[in-house]
Amino acid sequence: MKLSRKRLALLALASLLIVASWWGVAAARWGLQVRSLQQDNLPLLYLAPQQAQSVPGVLIAHGFAGSKQLMLGYGHVLARAGYGVMLWDFDGHGANANRLQRYELEQNLDVALQALLEQPEIDSTRLALLGHSMGSGMVMMQGVRDRDRFAATVAISPTGASVTPEAPRNLQLQAGSGEGRFVSNAERLLTQAGGENPNLATGEGRELVVIPGVEHITILFSDTSHQAALRWLNATFGNPQESQYADRRMAWYGLHLLGWLLGLTTVAPLLRASEERAVKIPQIRRWGGLIASPVVATVGLILLSQRFELQALGGVQVGGAVGVWFLLAGGTWLAILGQIPRPHLRTIGLGVLLFALLWVAFGAMAQVVWLQWWLIPMRLRLWLPIAIACLPWFLASGIVQQNLGIAQRFLWWFAQSAILIGGFVLTLNYLPQLGFMFLLLPLFPPLIGILSLIAGLFNQAWVYALGSALFFGWLLAAGFPLSA
Repeated sequence: MKLSRKRLALLALASLLIVASWWGVAAARWGLQVRSLQQDNLPLLYLAPQQAQSVPGVLIAHGFAGSKQLMLGYGHVLARAGYGVMLWDFDGHGANANRLQRYELEQNLDVALQALLEQPEIDSTRLALLGHSMGSGMVMMQGVRDRDRFAATVAISPTGASVTPEAPRNLQLQAGSGEGRFVSNAERLLTQAGGENPNLATGEGRELVVIPGVEHITILFSDTSHQAALRWLNATFGNPQESQYADRRMAWYGLHLLGWLLGLTTVAPLLRASEERAVKIPQIRRWGGLIASPVVATVGLILLSQRFELQALGGVQVGGAVGVWFLLAGGTWLAILGQIPRPHLRTIGLGVLLFALLWVAFGAMAQVVWLQWWLIPMRLRLWLPIAIACLPWFLASGIVQQNLGIAQRFLWWFAQSAILIGGFVLTLNYLPQLGFMFLLLPLFPPLIGILSLIAGLFNQAWVYALGSALFFGWLLAAGFPLSA
């Protein structure tokens, strides 16, 4: 099959979007010096203005299941305003191969501080801390423990710390309007720290900023949050240098993803194998399997929790339990469907090719924007077991979506998203120790929507199932911390 002029034009447009998006992400680092470091097995990333001399230094700490990439928005904004910033991966996170052990996180921060002080551009008398979620607790503790060293602390989506009216110095608290629990916690911390105080000269400055329209993850990409942190640090250090820079790397990432999806839509007819006869299954079994699956998965995890520590199952925090949930839910859905098409060598090859395309479309730019996408060896070993556990769900999803029109496909996208969100909420109601699952919920609608679009392009259950399961397994292996 040859590409028509229209498809060639779309392919050219897709290529243009991809090239433009890489240009946009690369431009974010223009004018900055960037150093990737390794100290005491701790992966570090340092940003500072070019030709910088004697600039304030800021340590930037990520949250649970985060990475240094996820905090780069603050890094770029502060570096462009005249700061030297150091980011790192806590134990068990990102590219750090050490298992997560809470009492060693303070040591990670100390190593990052030493690395920051060794950078020739840094003025060691002007230092500050910034952290998100789990990282907020670490920086607040450090600001209390070493009050005289750090002039300011910015705690975003704050957890807990023994703050007082005197320590840490110049404490700014931020929380998103869509994360009510963290707003309440920030209000409690503000009261504990002595209440609002604009007097930064004495080190007793106190402020709470509620960032509108964001929640626990999207606050990290908010211009309002970035500028609030910059304003607070500038006021602390008397830094006259303001920056109008707005971090748009996530927008470029979205454009990159759009370009790849457009290109995949264009070439999918060339990749598609011969039409696969759709399995004829009564609607009651299609829908009954979907509805029953989260109930069985939840009950199964509850029973397993009596014998195993689910939070660290498979050597990965929460991610192993998520994989088992999908295995139980998908197995139930397949069992109720009762029929599975036979895979062929060509469909298996196309499934692997689809995974490769998804890997590049989602992950190639994620590595420099928001996620440690390149798996270190310990994570790579987790990938295939998790992907295999997720395969039954995506196979069942691929079977029921064969030969559907746009309206029906939209209905199945909505139904799957609702079932997944409802199923995980049900699980957390009985297994609160898996609470981090809650942060996955906003990801399901867009992710399932994109994968449903791909299911329509190939219209073959096994191609969709293999590509989606391998990709989703990689995503889980990349995102969750390695457990002790």
